[in-house]
Amino acid sequence: MKPRIIIVALVMLLGVAGPAVAGPFEDSYLAHKCGDFAAVLSISRPFAKQGLAAAQFFLGYMYSRGEGVPQDYAEAANWFRRVADQGDPIAQYNLGLAYFRGEGVSQDYVRAHLWLDLTTSRLPPSAASLRTSAVKGRDEIAGLMTPVQLAEAQHLARE
Repeated sequence: MKPRIIIVALVMLLGVAGPAVAGPFEDSYLAHKCGDFAAVLSISRPFAKQGLAAAQFFLGYMYSRGEGVPQDYAEAANWFRRVADQGDPIAQYNLGLAYFRGEGVSQDYVRAHLWLDLTTSRLPPSAASLRTSAVKGRDEIAGLMTPVQLAEAQHLARE
Protein backbone atom coordinates (compact mmCIF):
# COMPACT_ATOMS: atom_id res chain seq x y z
CA MET A 1 0.00 0.00 0.00
CA LYS A 2 1.21 3.47 -0.70
CA PRO A 3 2.27 5.03 2.63
CA ARG A 4 0.77 8.41 1.69
CA ILE A 5 -2.66 6.91 1.05
CA ILE A 6 -2.59 4.93 4.29
CA ILE A 7 -1.61 8.01 6.28
CA VAL A 8 -4.37 10.06 4.66
CA ALA A 9 -6.80 7.24 5.34
CA LEU A 10 -5.71 6.99 8.97
CA VAL A 11 -6.10 10.72 9.49
CA MET A 12 -9.54 10.63 7.84
CA LEU A 13 -10.66 7.69 9.99
CA LEU A 14 -9.48 9.33 13.18
CA GLY A 15 -10.88 12.68 12.12
CA VAL A 16 -14.27 11.14 11.45
CA ALA A 17 -14.16 8.92 14.52
CA GLY A 18 -12.50 11.48 16.79
CA PRO A 19 -15.58 12.83 18.56
CA ALA A 20 -16.93 9.30 19.00
CA VAL A 21 -13.75 8.11 20.71
CA ALA A 22 -13.09 11.06 22.99
CA GLY A 23 -11.10 10.15 26.06
CA PRO A 24 -8.30 7.67 26.61
CA PHE A 25 -8.17 6.41 23.03
CA GLU A 26 -7.18 9.89 21.81
CA ASP A 27 -3.90 9.36 23.66
CA SER A 28 -2.99 6.61 21.19
CA TYR A 29 -3.25 9.06 18.31
CA LEU A 30 -0.97 11.50 20.13
CA ALA A 31 1.46 8.70 20.98
CA HIS A 32 1.53 7.69 17.33
CA LYS A 33 2.33 11.25 16.25
CA CYS A 34 5.28 11.14 18.69
CA GLY A 35 6.44 7.73 17.45
CA ASP A 36 5.74 6.02 20.78
CA PHE A 37 4.45 2.79 19.25
CA ALA A 38 4.59 0.82 22.51
CA ALA A 39 2.13 3.30 24.03
CA VAL A 40 -0.08 3.12 20.94
CA LEU A 41 -0.26 -0.65 21.23
CA SER A 42 -0.94 -0.67 24.97
CA ILE A 43 -3.73 1.89 24.57
CA SER A 44 -5.24 0.57 21.34
CA ARG A 45 -5.34 -3.18 21.97
CA PRO A 46 -8.00 -3.13 24.72
CA PHE A 47 -10.18 -0.77 22.67
CA ALA A 48 -9.69 -2.91 19.56
CA LYS A 49 -10.71 -6.05 21.43
CA GLN A 50 -13.87 -4.21 22.53
CA GLY A 51 -14.69 -3.54 18.87
CA LEU A 52 -13.74 0.12 18.54
CA ALA A 53 -13.21 0.60 14.82
CA ALA A 54 -10.59 3.35 15.12
CA ALA A 55 -8.46 1.19 17.45
CA GLN A 56 -8.81 -1.81 15.16
CA PHE A 57 -7.80 0.31 12.20
CA PHE A 58 -4.78 1.59 14.11
CA LEU A 59 -3.63 -1.97 14.76
CA GLY A 60 -4.14 -2.93 11.12
CA TYR A 61 -2.17 0.12 10.06
CA MET A 62 0.68 -0.63 12.46
CA TYR A 63 0.92 -4.27 11.36
CA SER A 64 0.87 -3.26 7.71
CA ARG A 65 3.76 -0.86 8.28
CA GLY A 66 5.65 -2.78 10.96
CA GLU A 67 5.37 0.08 13.44
CA GLY A 68 6.06 -1.20 16.94
CA VAL A 69 5.32 -4.76 15.80
CA PRO A 70 6.84 -7.05 13.21
CA GLN A 71 5.34 -6.29 9.81
CA ASP A 72 2.58 -8.86 9.34
CA TYR A 73 0.21 -8.45 6.41
CA ALA A 74 -2.01 -11.30 7.59
CA GLU A 75 -2.52 -9.64 10.97
CA ALA A 76 -3.09 -6.29 9.24
CA ALA A 77 -5.73 -7.85 6.99
CA ASN A 78 -7.36 -9.44 10.04
CA TRP A 79 -7.75 -6.08 11.76
CA PHE A 80 -8.78 -4.26 8.58
CA ARG A 81 -11.42 -6.96 7.98
CA ARG A 82 -12.97 -6.31 11.39
CA VAL A 83 -13.30 -2.62 10.59
CA ALA A 84 -14.42 -3.24 7.00
CA ASP A 85 -17.19 -5.51 8.30
CA GLN A 86 -18.40 -2.55 10.37
CA GLY A 87 -18.84 -0.61 7.12
CA ASP A 88 -15.76 1.60 7.26
CA PRO A 89 -14.80 2.53 3.68
CA ILE A 90 -11.15 3.22 4.48
CA ALA A 91 -10.66 -0.24 5.94
CA GLN A 92 -12.57 -1.63 2.97
CA TYR A 93 -10.12 0.14 0.68
CA ASN A 94 -7.11 -1.33 2.48
CA LEU A 95 -8.68 -4.80 2.47
CA GLY A 96 -9.43 -4.51 -1.25
CA LEU A 97 -5.78 -3.67 -1.92
CA ALA A 98 -4.69 -6.60 0.25
CA TYR A 99 -6.81 -9.00 -1.81
CA PHE A 100 -5.58 -7.47 -5.06
CA ARG A 101 -1.93 -7.80 -4.05
CA GLY A 102 -2.24 -11.02 -2.06
CA GLU A 103 -0.80 -9.33 1.03
CA GLY A 104 -1.79 -11.31 4.11
CA VAL A 105 -4.61 -13.03 2.22
CA SER A 106 -4.74 -15.16 -0.89
CA GLN A 107 -4.91 -13.03 -4.01
CA ASP A 108 -8.58 -12.88 -4.95
CA TYR A 109 -9.84 -10.48 -7.61
CA VAL A 110 -13.48 -11.11 -6.69
CA ARG A 111 -12.88 -10.04 -3.07
CA ALA A 112 -10.63 -7.17 -4.15
CA HIS A 113 -13.31 -5.84 -6.51
CA LEU A 114 -16.01 -6.33 -3.86
CA TRP A 115 -14.18 -4.30 -1.20
CA LEU A 116 -13.12 -1.52 -3.57
CA ASP A 117 -16.67 -1.31 -4.96
CA LEU A 118 -18.02 -0.93 -1.43
CA THR A 119 -15.39 1.73 -0.77
CA THR A 120 -16.53 3.84 -3.72
CA SER A 121 -20.14 3.76 -2.58
CA ARG A 122 -19.43 4.60 1.08
CA LEU A 123 -16.75 7.29 1.04
CA PRO A 124 -17.92 10.77 1.98
CA PRO A 125 -17.69 13.54 -0.65
CA SER A 126 -14.70 15.00 1.21
CA ALA A 127 -12.66 11.90 0.30
CA ALA A 128 -12.53 12.57 -3.44
CA SER A 129 -8.86 11.57 -3.80
CA LEU A 130 -9.34 8.24 -2.08
CA ARG A 131 -12.54 7.63 -4.08
CA THR A 132 -10.61 8.24 -7.31
CA SER A 133 -7.96 5.71 -6.22
CA ALA A 134 -10.63 3.16 -5.29
CA VAL A 135 -12.47 3.57 -8.60
CA LYS A 136 -9.22 3.28 -10.54
CA GLY A 137 -8.23 0.15 -8.63
CA ARG A 138 -11.67 -1.42 -8.96
CA ASP A 139 -11.75 -0.77 -12.70
CA GLU A 140 -8.21 -2.12 -13.14
CA ILE A 141 -9.19 -5.31 -11.32
CA ALA A 142 -12.38 -5.63 -13.39
CA GLY A 143 -10.20 -5.72 -16.50
CA LEU A 144 -8.40 -8.77 -15.09
CA MET A 145 -11.58 -10.68 -14.25
CA THR A 146 -13.76 -13.02 -16.23
CA PRO A 147 -17.42 -12.00 -16.72
CA VAL A 148 -18.42 -14.69 -14.21
CA GLN A 149 -16.01 -13.33 -11.59
CA LEU A 150 -17.20 -9.78 -12.17
CA ALA A 151 -20.84 -10.82 -11.79
CA GLU A 152 -19.98 -12.64 -8.56
CA ALA A 153 -18.19 -9.59 -7.15
CA GLN A 154 -21.10 -7.31 -8.02
CA HIS A 155 -23.57 -9.77 -6.49
CA LEU A 156 -21.56 -9.90 -3.27
CA ALA A 157 -21.39 -6.10 -3.12
CA ARG A 158 -25.19 -5.85 -3.41
CA GLU A 159 -25.60 -8.25 -0.49
